[in-house]
Amino acid sequence: MPTTSPQFAPLAQLAADLRSGRTTSCALVEAALERIADPAGQGSTVFLHVDAEYARAAADAHDALRRAGTALSPLAGIPISVKDLFDIEGQVTRAGSKVLQNTAPAKADAVAVARLRRAGAVIVGRTNMSEFAFSGLGLNPHYGTPRSPWRADVPGDARIAGGSSSGAAASVADGMSAVALGTDTGSSSRIPAALCGITGFKPTASRIPRQGGVPLSKTLDSFEPIGVSVACCALVDRILARRDPGVPATRPLDGVRLGVLTNYVTEGVEPPVANAVAAVNHLAAAGALVEDVRFAPLDRLPEINRYPLVAIEAHAWHRKLMAEHASEYDPRVLARLKRAEAASAADYIDLCEARHDDRGSAHHALAAFRCDRLPGRARAAAAHRRSRSRRRLHAHQRAHPPQPDRLQLPRHLRPVAALPSARQGARRPDARGRAAPDDALLSIGRAVEAVLETTR
Repeated sequence: MPTTSPQFAPLAQLAADLRSGRTTSCALVEAALERIADPAGQGSTVFLHVDAEYARAAADAHDALRRAGTALSPLAGIPISVKDLFDIEGQVTRAGSKVLQNTAPAKADAVAVARLRRAGAVIVGRTNMSEFAFSGLGLNPHYGTPRSPWRADVPGDARIAGGSSSGAAASVADGMSAVALGTDTGSSSRIPAALCGITGFKPTASRIPRQGGVPLSKTLDSFEPIGVSVACCALVDRILARRDPGVPATRPLDGVRLGVLTNYVTEGVEPPVANAVAAVNHLAAAGALVEDVRFAPLDRLPEINRYPLVAIEAHAWHRKLMAEHASEYDPRVLARLKRAEAASAADYIDLCEARHDDRGSAHHALAAFRCDRLPGRARAAAAHRRSRSRRRLHAHQRAHPPQPDRLQLPRHLRPVAALPSARQGARRPDARGRAAPDDALLSIGRAVEAVLETTR
């Protein structure tokens, strides 16, 4: 996906430039703040709050430490953005909504935010999002809708950034931050990563603590990075998971078995996306063993999701707010939440049991593969003002429920979504030295990224 915005270099390059003195934290932060403030850009829509004073002070402090010869983390002094769903001490967490705008400021940082701060990341501001993270489109009637950089140079053809982490992805794609902290329940980071031409990673949900964030689905939520490359996501993921900052090495594709799902997830795929999915041929040429896979339980998902798990769990959190502030909600979000009102406890138990059974079936059927592969989105980015295109994309999202543990590469790299074969994740290497599922996925993702870069 060609973009018209000056993005930051990958994190490893920025860290090297800071160590060598080729740049400074102050210079990086000023570049981010200038792009946010640019009247020709979309900073006022992408960011709901900009903390310029704090960011400049933090950058000064990191530059002083470097001059003193202090060894710093590879993220120290680099500008990042934080989705409005996370608590930041002293700020109101609105989750992209008017409903929470008068709540008390947070008394402490969310765990994920605190870990990024301890690593030296400089938070330049908090980003816009779909209200309460309950949409894959990124539309927000309260604060505006961030745009994708795709075709941004074509007058009258603005495209949505996708959601729910719309502002997070746009901040990276438009060079207003080097990396973003987002969330993902049912592709909330991977959709905007795909539509904005960058990279998103959904880790094993238990890998990163979720304290200090407004929940959507306590079963499916995960906190994660959005960056310009797989290595960027891997570095931030390891910091968030409180592991050493070493990025998993690239895993050669020779002999790696990749399963290409052929049913359900490929229904309704538009031709441009179908052509992109054909990138699997390049992976086979690089040595991967590619096989078509039909996974029958996927065909049951519309029936199982008569009352979606996300809607039921979200309704439990929102029901009191809805009773008092229904008129302040985005009507689209309110309708999704109300969809769960008719669900009973038995419906929820049935849904959880069906999910458990299908996870077991997936583990058995796909255990032989290192990764499964499917299109990140069935449709290209919808036009910003074309309601019909947005309705079609949203209908597709409702029909295609969340997938666990996936990596989304940019659309210009012909997106690949991968799924670790292990059912449970976040394990350290075992006695035989085998990598944890998340690290294994990232290692393969780096190899896939390298192959597809040559096809641009």
